[in-house]
Amino acid sequence: MGVTARGTKRSSDNVKASAKKAKASNGKSVKKAESDSEESESESESSSESSSEDELDSSSDDLDSSEGESSGDELDKDEIKIDNAGEEANDEDNDEDEENKDNKPANPNKQTSQEQHAEQKKLLQERKLQRKSGVEVQHIKSLWERLRVKNPPPPKEIRDKLCDEIWKHSKDVFRDLVLKHDASRVVQTLVKYSSKERRLAITEALKTHYYELATSSYGKYLLVKLLHYGSKESKDIILSELHGKLRKLMRHREGAYVVEDLYTLYSTAEQKKQMIREFWGSEYAVFKDSGKGKSIKEVCDESSDKRTIIARNLSGTIQASVEKGSTGFQILHAAMKEYVQIINEGETREFIELLHEQFAELIHTPEGCEVACTLIAKANAKERKLIVRSLKEHAINLIKNEYGNLVVITLFLTVDDTVLVSKSFGNEFDEKFTELVVDKYARRPFLYLLNGLDGRFFSPLVQKELKHYIELSQETSKKPLENRRKELLDKFAPVFYKNIIQHINSILAENVGSQFVSELFLNSDLEDSEKRTQALNSIIETFKNDDGALLEKPFSVRLLKSLIQGGKWDSKQKKLVKLEVSGIGSEFAENFYNEIIKDSEGLTQWVENNNTSFIVVSIYESLENKKSTFFKNLKSIKKQVRAAAKDDENKGAQLLVKLAEF
Repeated sequence: MGVTARGTKRSSDNVKASAKKAKASNGKSVKKAESDSEESESESESSSESSSEDELDSSSDDLDSSEGESSGDELDKDEIKIDNAGEEANDEDNDEDEENKDNKPANPNKQTSQEQHAEQKKLLQERKLQRKSGVEVQHIKSLWERLRVKNPPPPKEIRDKLCDEIWKHSKDVFRDLVLKHDASRVVQTLVKYSSKERRLAITEALKTHYYELATSSYGKYLLVKLLHYGSKESKDIILSELHGKLRKLMRHREGAYVVEDLYTLYSTAEQKKQMIREFWGSEYAVFKDSGKGKSIKEVCDESSDKRTIIARNLSGTIQASVEKGSTGFQILHAAMKEYVQIINEGETREFIELLHEQFAELIHTPEGCEVACTLIAKANAKERKLIVRSLKEHAINLIKNEYGNLVVITLFLTVDDTVLVSKSFGNEFDEKFTELVVDKYARRPFLYLLNGLDGRFFSPLVQKELKHYIELSQETSKKPLENRRKELLDKFAPVFYKNIIQHINSILAENVGSQFVSELFLNSDLEDSEKRTQALNSIIETFKNDDGALLEKPFSVRLLKSLIQGGKWDSKQKKLVKLEVSGIGSEFAENFYNEIIKDSEGLTQWVENNNTSFIVVSIYESLENKKSTFFKNLKSIKKQVRAAAKDDENKGAQLLVKLAEF
């Protein structure tokens, strides 16, 4: 009955308030409501109080929700019926309760989820067939499903047959296929397995649509496939159509990847120059030959207005591309390389501000390396500090990279704050030193610290490039170049000595590692220290415990000869130049002989070996004290030395006979 028939406890005050409100509009409803209120008063003495009809509705909603009897819409309808129809609403509510108790479905025609899924799938299939070329596309896709099988792949005869059939059905509907994610893959497979003529036909069929393909999430893959498998003629068609749109594509999330592949993989040197000129501005995008044969610097020197326009266009394209996340693209690096050749001081400050956190993304290309080194050279002290900090976490990848190692050397060449540089990179290099010192590229910054831009380790081209950065840094770097290098060398020397002491076997096992050790101990800029003495002793200890493997390697013999002779060979003077360096020369020779060769028997073995006989010659030339044990032992084995000299391959023994006049 009434409200209590739905199991809801309501206060009599609220029901009376509701009844009074209803009375103003309908007298009959008032009487019914009063009847209901009297009936509910006796049953709801402990119910919570509510102050309005809204709270009454809310209470009903919460209760219905907890009991799972009906939805919110049904509740609203029931309450309207309570106000207007009284007992009829109660009867309907009771019927609903009984229906819910029996768990009978509200809709006897309701489908299962499996039936609904089947119906949706059928509807989707019908819609696909109703689209333009829908029947052809579905048939082509069924053929492609057989063609794309990889395990096992179809035999060539079947593959060619399937390609012919797909070609037959698709040659007139390419444009309907290429922008659909699954159908685009059909055309990609066709491009991969088709003949040169068919690929060209596909390229021709898609003319005027290449910009649309380049900016499509699915079409871009087909465009890259056409570039990869297409002929020179096909590539020229695509590049010609995209000419004038490259700046716009570089600002597009999908298009930027197509332009990058086009530049790095599929363009000739002349086409690359043309693509970069397009970034200069509209004049060069519309007219292909505008500015051809001239560098950007030459064009800008013709007119200050041209310089302003070109700089503005390049800056806008670069900034938009960086903000889109394309900083690592080589074509963007090429555009940056053009830009840094013409920027003024104010533009330099803005450009460094834009890139200083993303310097690590420039180092893997020659153009990016040149941009990074130029900006480092032109940066002020504060900007260099930001750049060094941004590169710190990439230190290992930076120094091991073919171009990145030049960025490290440029930092060594230009940054006055040597404490910052050593602290930023010292620990990282220390942890991987044995790996770095034997790496083709990573060792070069260390060799610079030891010997400067020595021609033995830096080609004339690299020297010219690095000297250019030194010139650019004249206005912003204050310390003399040599002072900066020696300061850094003093800070990195402990790292060198520490790793030689701990990992000498790994370092001496490689040719370049042995060469680095030789350059380190022949360096006259380093002062004597306890670590240096320990490192030299570790070398002697290594050869003392060697089973002969090291001494069979020519680079090990060269290392020992250098340390024993205590000097470097001057190719211009054609003679050995002695160095005033502690721990090497006669001192090292004496220690080496006493610790390793020791006596006449050991000396005989070293003389008879074709490789080690040269080390004995070096000891003979280095020791100044003729009363040394070495000379006494040598005199005692004259016969053995002369016998060894009879071997035509033992050049060392032959030279020793002449020196000792045996």
